[in-house]
Amino acid sequence: MKTPALGPAERGEALARMADRELDVLVVGGGVVGAGTALDAATRGLETGLVESRDWASGTSSRSSKLIHGGLRYLEMLDFALVREALKERGLLLERIAPHLVKPVPFLYPLKHRVWERFYAGSGVALYDAMSISSGHGRGLPAHRHLSRGRALRVAPCLKKDALVGALQYYDAQMDDARYVTTLVRTAAEYGAHVANRARVVGFLREGERVVGARVHDLEQGGEFEVRARQVVNATGVWTDETQALIGERGQFHVRASKGIHLVVPKDRIHSTTGLILRTEKSVLFVIPWGRHWIIGTTDTDWDLDKAHPAASSADIDYLLEHVNEVLAVPLTRDDVEGVYAGLRPLLAGESDATSKLSREHTVAHPVPGLVVVAGGKYTTYRVMAKDAVDEAVHGLDRRVGPCVTEEIPLVGAVGYKALWNARERIGRQHGLHAARIEHLLNRYGSAAQEVLDLIAADASLGKPLTGAEDYLRAEVSYAASHEGARHLDDVLTRRTRISIETFDRGTRCAREVAELMGPVLGWAEDQLDREVQRYEKRVEAERESQRQPDDLTADAARLGAPDIIPL
Repeated sequence: MKTPALGPAERGEALARMADRELDVLVVGGGVVGAGTALDAATRGLETGLVESRDWASGTSSRSSKLIHGGLRYLEMLDFALVREALKERGLLLERIAPHLVKPVPFLYPLKHRVWERFYAGSGVALYDAMSISSGHGRGLPAHRHLSRGRALRVAPCLKKDALVGALQYYDAQMDDARYVTTLVRTAAEYGAHVANRARVVGFLREGERVVGARVHDLEQGGEFEVRARQVVNATGVWTDETQALIGERGQFHVRASKGIHLVVPKDRIHSTTGLILRTEKSVLFVIPWGRHWIIGTTDTDWDLDKAHPAASSADIDYLLEHVNEVLAVPLTRDDVEGVYAGLRPLLAGESDATSKLSREHTVAHPVPGLVVVAGGKYTTYRVMAKDAVDEAVHGLDRRVGPCVTEEIPLVGAVGYKALWNARERIGRQHGLHAARIEHLLNRYGSAAQEVLDLIAADASLGKPLTGAEDYLRAEVSYAASHEGARHLDDVLTRRTRISIETFDRGTRCAREVAELMGPVLGWAEDQLDREVQRYEKRVEAERESQRQPDDLTADAARLGAPDIIPL
């Protein structure tokens, strides 16, 4: 089955269609909530547009802990409704919506106190499992189990013997967050949504007090045009307040940004068959399996500096290393860190100054006629947020619109995935690739992996791995540019793949090779190709410099030393 492409021609056509008709719904913001909102609206039969000022998932939605989880710590806060909702969504994603992208992952919780802590924490995890099963979508994950210290150390030999008296092991789920968003956008396009990245809303259209559309600037080809829509949905996450300011209206709520940073280290630096969850004085710390790597995070600090490129400081990195080393028998050092990334959580401003206590609930508002705002929430519950936003938008339409159906809509690549997984060895023999390569492709593209294999069949050189980033095939770069909306080198190295955080050189070694693969698809001249490589190298240099700075102010200044994306 042919999947929707998000290449240059399709982007141009989507912009043209948005400019020449009145849409039912225009969604502003291409993160997980905006993409989910576009899919929800399109699958209700609404004429839908989606614009994103940078790349799909370039903000918060590519910089998370990459977990789909109910939120064990919210049980401790007695927020049972949020946990129940998130666990239902976790089950839907694992079983029906995206089984190719969302996978189970085990976590070990070390116990430091005998008897009472095992009872207290064990009761919480048991309730977590029970709530998952009661949602009707939780039977696919193993139940939690209690471990003695000896059994825990066999599962996770990396731990200091005196760091625990026993442990609990339970399951949650994980995904590649940026890849998930790109797949959401492609699915929305499959159901008729007009989607375009690198298209920035610079103002709203008004008729009296009513919002009737937006002025959009095409950052790639230049020019400004109007998109008229009966309802506009502001789904811009940490930029919500700035987007609201474009209509000159005071928002009904405010969104604060909380910075969370993560470290990536090679798999061999931590000897364990399970992820870890550790308590800190402020929150919890995860050590998450990630292919041939581990992700360690996260921090939780207020951030009021540049939102496009939040910077991790030396103090942030030291904080994570210090806390994880409290339990590791062989401590990690700066030299073990392959990658660092920082993201911003969009938190609804509440009664507490501490960001860890701000609400992870979401809210939907209709501040002026024709404009809906959705904000807050967490990645796992994006589909519920999208449903609520479209429900609110539908109130402003003068016709009957069907209910939300996204519980039943598999994402691109989900249909047929399990059958192809069972046939992975045969597929590998047919294409001259090891079965492990086919597994890699299936877990990134699902049944759409066949389209990547077709590229290799047409050009055998695309079946070779990238130099210095051997986990990825050259064909994946071409496919990112032709089908997944990648417009710049940064898009591929940072979001379509994770080379920027999975290699010690941060992707600079393969940057020119990747640019040379993208160039023919995107029509780059040689000077554009050179500029892409130079800009990416300066970005890496600026990030490294920011991570040597002592605090947020100096780190932010260093990170802003790199130029932003160069238009074509």
